Amino acid sequence: MATALLTTILLSSFLVVSSAEISSKIGVNYGRIGNNLPSPYRTIETVKSMNAGRIKLYDSDPEILKLLSGTNIHVSVMVQNNDIIRIASSQAVAEQWVQDNVLAYYPNTMIRFVLVGNEVLSHQDRRIWPSLVPAMRRIKNSLNTHDIKNIKVGTPLAMDVLQSTFPPSSGRFRPDITDTVMAPLLRFLNGTKSFFFIDVYPYLAWSANPKNISLDFALFRSRVNQTDHGSHLVYTNLLDQMLDSVIFAMRKLGYPDIRLAIAETGWPTIGDIDQVGANINNAATYNRKLVQKMTAKPPLGTPARPGSVTPTFIFSLYDENQKTGPTTERHWGLLRSNGTPIYEIDLTGKRPLSSYKPLPAARNNVPYKGKVWCEVAPGADAMNLSMALSYACGQGNQTCAALNPGRQCYEPVSVFWHASYAFSSYWARFRKQGATCYFNGLARQTRANPSKFYCLV
Repeated sequence: MATALLTTILLSSFLVVSSAEISSKIGVNYGRIGNNLPSPYRTIETVKSMNAGRIKLYDSDPEILKLLSGTNIHVSVMVQNNDIIRIASSQAVAEQWVQDNVLAYYPNTMIRFVLVGNEVLSHQDRRIWPSLVPAMRRIKNSLNTHDIKNIKVGTPLAMDVLQSTFPPSSGRFRPDITDTVMAPLLRFLNGTKSFFFIDVYPYLAWSANPKNISLDFALFRSRVNQTDHGSHLVYTNLLDQMLDSVIFAMRKLGYPDIRLAIAETGWPTIGDIDQVGANINNAATYNRKLVQKMTAKPPLGTPARPGSVTPTFIFSLYDENQKTGPTTERHWGLLRSNGTPIYEIDLTGKRPLSSYKPLPAARNNVPYKGKVWCEVAPGADAMNLSMALSYACGQGNQTCAALNPGRQCYEPVSVFWHASYAFSSYWARFRKQGATCYFNGLARQTRANPSKFYCLV
């Protein structure tokens, strides 16, 4: 009996240690919004060579899930946003989804998370919101039916689900979702011992307010600590502040113990002229220090949760050239689209930071103060330009009035000239509403006014 008891204790200790070992491994987000990315086979081989412990998919691609079979990589699959309402309305639909996207590969493929939707509460289509938690319950019910206990169901949310984030102790959820979505969600996560998945980007918080937030504080290298006078907790970095604001928001709804998981975090390597701090130096610094923090033994946790392990997925594996929006959107990758590393990084966290080669100097850590215009990008196709020109001029607000025949900007009659004027005029008028100088890759920012001396934007 003593031998059996000793065996049980040793086995339990082994399981605890094994769980801790796995849970601290860094994951990567495998986005595929690009037309020049390596094949799934080559990608999975690369992920293995990088010693990533986890991989997060934005779908449940059959080829990728088969390629992950027999590896030790923990996998997160995702229910698409447009499937949520159907799954919420029918257990049979949920069961079929689990059959097709989980059971067809599990357990040889080590699926460990099913994430229902992506940043659902950041989308303007509010019709999905009431279906989010019911869909999660349906998926969990199907997993339970098949006696699958080691797959957690969650949903990744953005930081905009919080109304207040600073100081962390003031953290609270937006009033439009607190009772209707967040309370049921937290009840589900707590009851199933799952994780609150959060997309958390210190880059976005810092770049939106670089005057009042220290770059060093965002990059884990600050020598000046910050004290939250509401909680008296002391902070050494921005990420911990952001994570703890979520923890305090959950506490306010009566759920102090739900574990956090970072679904996305990272730093862009390239940005537009007006996108401060997007460079290789900052990106490498942030991600290297992030890995060291999250893989530390014993775990560091956060000031509100010292010693806790936070599963973390870096965004993203690749630069993705077909993402729309500002330039940073296409440059969050650890790897270029050809699969080569943009900078060195050890995802195990064992490599000393001092052993890395010097990084390129950061040249845009101070906000650009000059004027910026939008112009046609080199190599833009004339036919596509015509369609983009029609779009820009069709948005009203006299965007292209000066291009009408007889007006001061009509000549020279060239689609390239007209498009440059239209892009810059459109961007100037609608930039504050979120417009970007991109136009599906046909435009770029410039410090030089593309207008003629007699025709100024």
